[in-house]
Amino acid sequence: MNAYRVLLTRARQGLIVFVPHGDAKDPTRQPAFYDETNAFLVSCGIPELK
Repeated sequence: MNAYRVLLTRARQGLIVFVPHGDAKDPTRQPAFYDETNAFLVSCGIPELK
């Protein structure tokens, strides 16, 4: 728990949230799920990196 707290206090340069692309051939990676998650994060103000 302490190590996690240290990581949170040291990360002052920024944070990257990786949302992978969905794959229609893989039932565990439904594209709609990832698209909705990405849209929600963008609507919260997180900018997309291209």
